[in-house]
Amino acid sequence: METIFVTGHRNPDTDSVVAALGYAALRNATGERQYVAARLGHLSDETHMILERFGFEPPVYVKDMRTQVQDLDFDVPPVLSGAVTVNRVWSAMEEDKHISAIPIADEDGRLLGMMTAGDIAAYDIATIEDPTLRDVPLFNILSVLEGQLLTEGAGRANTVTGEVILALPQGTELPLFRSKDTVLICGSQPEILRAAVEAGVGCVILCRAGLPAELETGDTTVISTPYDSLRAVRRIFQAIPVERLAANRDIEAFHLTDYIDDVKEVVLHSRYRSYPILDENDRVVGTLSRFHLIRPRRKKVVLVDHNELAQSVPGLDETEILEIIDHHRLADIQTQNPIYVRNEPVGSTCTIIAGMYQERGLMPSRKLAGLMAAAIVSDTVMFKSPTATRRDRQMAERLASIADVDLEELGRFIFSASVPEDKPVRDLLMTDFKEFHIAGHAFGISQITCMDSERHLKRKAEFLEVMGEIKAKNGYSMMILMLTDVLIEGSRILCLGGEDIFTQAFNTELHENEALLPGVMSRKKQVVPMLSALWG
Repeated sequence: METIFVTGHRNPDTDSVVAALGYAALRNATGERQYVAARLGHLSDETHMILERFGFEPPVYVKDMRTQVQDLDFDVPPVLSGAVTVNRVWSAMEEDKHISAIPIADEDGRLLGMMTAGDIAAYDIATIEDPTLRDVPLFNILSVLEGQLLTEGAGRANTVTGEVILALPQGTELPLFRSKDTVLICGSQPEILRAAVEAGVGCVILCRAGLPAELETGDTTVISTPYDSLRAVRRIFQAIPVERLAANRDIEAFHLTDYIDDVKEVVLHSRYRSYPILDENDRVVGTLSRFHLIRPRRKKVVLVDHNELAQSVPGLDETEILEIIDHHRLADIQTQNPIYVRNEPVGSTCTIIAGMYQERGLMPSRKLAGLMAAAIVSDTVMFKSPTATRRDRQMAERLASIADVDLEELGRFIFSASVPEDKPVRDLLMTDFKEFHIAGHAFGISQITCMDSERHLKRKAEFLEVMGEIKAKNGYSMMILMLTDVLIEGSRILCLGGEDIFTQAFNTELHENEALLPGVMSRKKQVVPMLSALWG
């Protein structure tokens, strides 16, 4: 089954991470086992702490959703050893006419080269000018000729070397062979056969003929074959190990994780019909042709806790969005087809997902119920955020009852956790950071929810310095840090850029880039809407 990723926004907060875990678990529990929770960034200390408390591993980390080679319906031809015969490669091509090349690998599955029908034809033509076998394994010859070994010769040679000569009836007594390094192909021709054995030629191929008893000794390797002499002389050249033709070739290869845009660029400037595909250990897993690039299979995603392009995974435009479950404003994400969208005015996405468990008659496990209760408490700031609704509290209480936890204790556990003094300011800023685009303005808002905002303000100079770097790098009109303090039920604000806009929007003054906004605890409901209204 094709994987469906359930992912929250970049720089994910607890609600985003838990919503992805909860929704993936819901869909998998109701019979669809291909849903996988994903995250788009590093987890905050708070989220790590909550996941650990309830016994959950972090979702898989996905940094990009651009289409990759692994998303293509590429060919999976047999990967043959370099020791197999050319004849075996040709048979593999005949079995599947859609395959234009066969990968050749060493014993560890790593690429030696590629074999095409054109390579085989070129080699076949070359044998006309140079009809010589060089150290071809005896097993290979027996295989391609469906032969039977009649005598092995005194030396019991494991390989065959010599010029291939086809014995035809002739009116002269000139010798057919010039040296012992000869592979003589003949039929029921006793005189020629006797002369070859007496001369000690390396190998004789008997076509539809037997070996007289008196010639069963000697230094000559004798092989019988059911093929006539014409087919035998053509097939014997197909006995060479294919690695001699496929090895040491300058071939373009791609890995499963390569992005299609990069692959197209390489294919555009090369003339190969088929390209080998390698896994992370450089082992061959398939082949790619140009037509595979025409209609690539898109990754499938479900978005939770966001519906804004700037906050979502890079490469989202190359995916197939199946669903959106969110509690924020409707933004700018577009889809190719109609999809299921569930957007409700509540304080936490986990409130919506818990309701979906209820609608499907499925009670979450004890530890998952505790995890979702913690996410609701976190996102509603212990129900003190203006985004918090009666439904958030009711759902959190129901989940807490299932998990046998106390919501007040859970809130103290979440918000009293102290951030290490030496934690880098950039990490603090990017833990819960969102980018917005409104009326031609791009800006970023970071939020740190805590119970000790004064302690964070001691690092004000560091915050402003890094905020300036982020603002310049991304071309923002404004960069805001919200230090949302649960105890004072408000936020201390650091604002860089657009100071006039900020003072108008919130009817306050900034003193050295700092302001206190009592009662302001929600980025989505109290900050972004005010700026949106001002910019219009």
